[in-house]
Amino acid sequence: MKRLVIVSNRVPVPKEGLRPGGLAVVLKDLLARQGGMWFGWNGTCHPDAAHLPPEHQQAEGVEYATIGLTPAEHRNYYTGFSNSTLWPLMHSLPEHIHFERRELETYWSVNQRFCENLLPLLRPDDIIWIHDYHLLPLPALLRRNGVRQPIGFFLHTPFPAPDMLATAPDGGTFLRDLLKADLLGFQTADDTANFIFAATRTAGAVPDGEDTLVFEGRTVRVGTFPVEIDPQAFARTAAAAADSQDLKRLSGSLAGRKLIFGVDRMDPTKGLDHRLAGYERMLETYPERERQVTFLQIAAESRTEVASYKALRRKLEHQIGKLNAHRGQADWTPLRFLTRGSPRPTVAGYMRLADIGYITPLRDGMNLVAKEFIAAQDPENPGVLILSRLAGAAKQLDAALLVNPLDHDGMADALEQALAMSAPEKRERWQACWNAIANRTALGWGLSFLKLLESTARK
Repeated sequence: MKRLVIVSNRVPVPKEGLRPGGLAVVLKDLLARQGGMWFGWNGTCHPDAAHLPPEHQQAEGVEYATIGLTPAEHRNYYTGFSNSTLWPLMHSLPEHIHFERRELETYWSVNQRFCENLLPLLRPDDIIWIHDYHLLPLPALLRRNGVRQPIGFFLHTPFPAPDMLATAPDGGTFLRDLLKADLLGFQTADDTANFIFAATRTAGAVPDGEDTLVFEGRTVRVGTFPVEIDPQAFARTAAAAADSQDLKRLSGSLAGRKLIFGVDRMDPTKGLDHRLAGYERMLETYPERERQVTFLQIAAESRTEVASYKALRRKLEHQIGKLNAHRGQADWTPLRFLTRGSPRPTVAGYMRLADIGYITPLRDGMNLVAKEFIAAQDPENPGVLILSRLAGAAKQLDAALLVNPLDHDGMADALEQALAMSAPEKRERWQACWNAIANRTALGWGLSFLKLLESTARK
């Protein structure tokens, strides 16, 4: 079996554990099965990081090779260009894009350092799989340095429409760099189509069938690979958590009220401000629901150095205070909002307890939390999933109540529909969603990508 080399911006070194959702959970089973090396940033910052060799660690048959960043690299490459320019660009939120040329220059230099540190660690029979928007130049940098091993690239965010992509500094260069990979993977068919259109219109690639491009004499495959969870394992985790003290305390505090539950990072793409506004609109439109419901939203802080994230935190604090002060009563707080993360089993238990999963991102490549909510439910008494139609997961979970995340009245009506829904309809909708994910796994997702990558590279 060929060695798999995964390259990502952040490497979840074993001592950190795994958080709910995200790249680490998705890839864990794949590396545990196949073995190999995970290369990337270890999360540390040090003034001399640019001159230090990679650190190596072994755990469960996997080698972790990691480098640090300097404070300036973290500020310009990570907080700056990656998360202040590319992240909102990929999610088609131009109002949140911030760009400075020095940040772009650092982005290029950090990708070059990733390349320089990775090259000596590669073996002739490796399969290289690069992940996400932090590392768009890396396929081309590796090729320029003589790498001939198969290279795959997977984008976990949406891929924007070409007109939106045109706002990106060096957007055409990034397209050409990505086309140096053998296989490019995206979350949805729309993302794949957007890339193909941009690559042909802007980068000069030539279509050769519906999923193949020819660029500079090379064949590049393009495919749709929706990221999956391990639904059976998550269902067991949620069922086991039902008897935990955390769940008993939460259940007791509800005093018989129905629980609306959301969990996200605190991020402008997640639509948290609109989600709260939709909930408040529901209380206004359906006043009989006062004291009948409690909304628990977990929104762990992230990227606290990014200006748009700071602004979101301030806006949410104002909304939360106003909503609870205006709507709350002595023995009822309409909204409980937590900015601390919670352990994965606890979150699974909260999902199982919830009557409604309220997940309404403005845009999302996939949204594994939506799939986890479905997996967490008791089949005999499932909760109802309210999901943004702009999340990639909506393509699979179309039996959920799909909403426009900017339509506060629509979200209010969906909340009321979920609260009033009959038990048979809940079970029917849940069963349809469960059928869409029950036989899929993160391991299967990874293996399907690697199988196509190997077959493409042999041609």
